[in-house]
Amino acid sequence: MKILITAELPFEIEKYLKDYELDYNKGDQLSPKELKKRAKDADGIISMLSDKIDKELIDSCENLKIVANYAVGYNNIDVQAASERGVAVCNTPDVLTQSTAELGFSLMMAAARRISESEKFTRAKKFKGWKPDLFLGMDLHGKTLCIFGFGRIGQAVAKMASGFNMNILYNSRSEKTQAELLTGAKKVSFEDMIRKSDFVIITAPATPETKHKFTMQTFRQMKSSAVLVNIGRGEIVKESDLVVALQNNVIFSAGLDVYEFEPKIDEGLFKLDNVVLAPHIGSGSFATRDAMAKLCCDSVIKVFKGETPHNLVS
Repeated sequence: MKILITAELPFEIEKYLKDYELDYNKGDQLSPKELKKRAKDADGIISMLSDKIDKELIDSCENLKIVANYAVGYNNIDVQAASERGVAVCNTPDVLTQSTAELGFSLMMAAARRISESEKFTRAKKFKGWKPDLFLGMDLHGKTLCIFGFGRIGQAVAKMASGFNMNILYNSRSEKTQAELLTGAKKVSFEDMIRKSDFVIITAPATPETKHKFTMQTFRQMKSSAVLVNIGRGEIVKESDLVVALQNNVIFSAGLDVYEFEPKIDEGLFKLDNVVLAPHIGSGSFATRDAMAKLCCDSVIKVFKGETPHNLVS
């Protein structure tokens, strides 16, 4: 059995998969052409979110049995085409929930308290002593946090927010009764969520329904003191509209870990002080990235053995 691994992972993957033939890419990201060429005779692919696994590629791989995506999201994979070909598609749920939620909460605090802006100010040796009005920001305790998308990560954020005595609201496709009991969160309409929020954190997946859910029209309905955080998917926010909203103080600030045209980022964001920018590191802890790689490997091994992985999405 041959496995194509499209990027170098922080895990002893060659030792763990020693019983299989590996095509392990340890260089730059594979171009679509190179990816298709190297995947042609693969029995399994461990792919990255940046790899486009479309119908054309899947159909060209005669031996392909599984695509294990090194991410919780899998909108880079044509799951329907894979299913039609009998190809298993797996992701990495659960193992990255807490790490991603922590990063989202960190961005929320940094954007609210102007950490990035004040850090640059201090490094530039502009700090001349305490002043009553120096870098005033927004408190979290007692404020209303609205979570758009209330899956595992959204619920983990809600648990953290309860420690700050925040009023937690959420908007999702379905009601999460058990999570409500655990966190005190309440389900509201999207319109109510936007209108009432002091903080909005996006943890939703990319779907036709969520694309460009946050536009200038949305920002204008939010409080001018509101803070927006996106750790879901970049295309949920219309990035050019967010730039204008931040430039004109339509909302107070933002914290972003994902981008609409990733890895490209709107140039306007780099010129703003009221936005914190992270390079898609939601799951970026040593332990989590290690666990994600192991889960991908285990998924491939199970499929090769004729077993069904618990993280099957196709």
